[in-house]
Amino acid sequence: MTSGAITAPSPASAAAPTPQRIGVPRETFPGEKRVATVPDVVGKLVKLGFGVVVETGAGERADLSDGAYREAGASIAASAAELWASADIVFKVRPPTPEEVVLMRAGQTLIGFVWPAQNPELMQQLAARKVTVLAIDALPRTLSRAQKMDALTSMAGVSGYRAVVEAANAFGRFFNGQITAAGKVPPAKVFIAGAGVAGLAAIGAAASLGAIVRANDTRAEVADQVVSLGGEFVKVDYEEEGSGGGGYAKVMSEGFQAAQRAMYAQQAKECDIIITTALIPGKPAPRLITAEMVQSMKPGSVIVDMAAEQGGNCELTVPGEAVVRHGVTIVGYTDLASRMAFQSSTLYGTNLFRLTEELCKTKDGVIHVNMQDDAIRGLTVIKDGEITWPAPPIAAAPKPAPKPAAPVAEKKGGHGHGSSGPLPAKTLAVIFGLGALAFWAIGAYAPAAFLGHFTVFVLACFIGYMVVWNVTPALHTPLMSVTNAISSIIVIGALVQILPPEAGSNGRPDALIQWLAFAGIVLTAVNMFGGFAVTRRMLAMFRK
Repeated sequence: MTSGAITAPSPASAAAPTPQRIGVPRETFPGEKRVATVPDVVGKLVKLGFGVVVETGAGERADLSDGAYREAGASIAASAAELWASADIVFKVRPPTPEEVVLMRAGQTLIGFVWPAQNPELMQQLAARKVTVLAIDALPRTLSRAQKMDALTSMAGVSGYRAVVEAANAFGRFFNGQITAAGKVPPAKVFIAGAGVAGLAAIGAAASLGAIVRANDTRAEVADQVVSLGGEFVKVDYEEEGSGGGGYAKVMSEGFQAAQRAMYAQQAKECDIIITTALIPGKPAPRLITAEMVQSMKPGSVIVDMAAEQGGNCELTVPGEAVVRHGVTIVGYTDLASRMAFQSSTLYGTNLFRLTEELCKTKDGVIHVNMQDDAIRGLTVIKDGEITWPAPPIAAAPKPAPKPAAPVAEKKGGHGHGSSGPLPAKTLAVIFGLGALAFWAIGAYAPAAFLGHFTVFVLACFIGYMVVWNVTPALHTPLMSVTNAISSIIVIGALVQILPPEAGSNGRPDALIQWLAFAGIVLTAVNMFGGFAVTRRMLAMFRK
């Protein structure tokens, strides 16, 4: 190459995409303290090749300073207008307001909670801006690989925990039982309506505080989960399956609802705290707790209505407020997750990072919305200004083809050499004949003493096989199996020796041998019965 030659850029460098910028605005919804990402996640986004810009003050209500974001690699925008103008991708918690929609431009991507079924006007406004919208609340939760992106589950877990904290604050008494010099304090009784993610989180938190926890759900399969967390599953006296699509509950029949109301009325009279979590996607929250039930509760009791934002499960709930009705405090806060802003923001930011990993598998700072991916297709409610919601149902995975049955070897009399089936009749006859001849030779020529010991040996082997080898291996540990096998042989040998021997045989001290044999039987019996006792106890651990 001459010194004046000009080197052409390689195709790879010429086609290198320009990294996109992720913008994180300050949430403008009244009372919202969460932020869409945190400094720890910013560093991970930068490693994926993205630039990150955060609006000043976006994280201050979650105890996250602008300086922390700068140290993680983000730049700070002085205003919302500056942030929306400079960002290619926008992470949000709450759906955008009309003022924020106006700031959006064609080609931008919005990722956050949108609730397309509840916000049709917002969907039209976003489509008019020619943007792409990924609604994190529309994630297909039935996909196992989508769990790492499931922000609904993350927020529900935080809300369930916080609901117990709010209940404890309003209750003003011990959750666990106390025995003091002043007297005995009974534990609080907590009833949780709905054992989804939020309900299970509430069960775990209330049980850890020492309360007696009861729970109910229309889905029978969650009963084991309730019990595993320390709660008691209260069953409705009406047979009907309540599982709906996507892991949610379905609307139940009128007969079931009547039986359920009777059960709730009974729990309201007995329990100190009720936490309701029942929601059905796209529908108002079902009314589970009536005014009459509230009136029947003991004075000082508490109801935490986690469905207040969708109308509430309690008839007397006031969304966003805590009110007292008939001596019962009814907590209808709609910002339970926001009341733990740092924790919620960390979990939510991690969910969005996992989604970004799926969108940017090349790690070059550019996302690709793959509409052939079931998870991404379900999330995408608007693509380049075209409304694509609702997504088509996900095709069920094909059932694996049944394995072909193993060929069964034909039984042919006198034939079958080379097969793994039973031995032919001629072969068995030859084996038994040789065995009988061997026993005859031993009986005819061996000494009488040897024949007696040989008989004991054969019997010991046979009995050992029947009492150890013939038992299912899962019922014994290897150590117990070997111990019992040896013990069986010892017991048989001792039983033979304890019998009175022939007079003067071999000049043995007869009494000494009998006492030694007796001691051997006693010790071996202790060993054998102890082994079976341990086995029985071990098996009991696996019984419900």
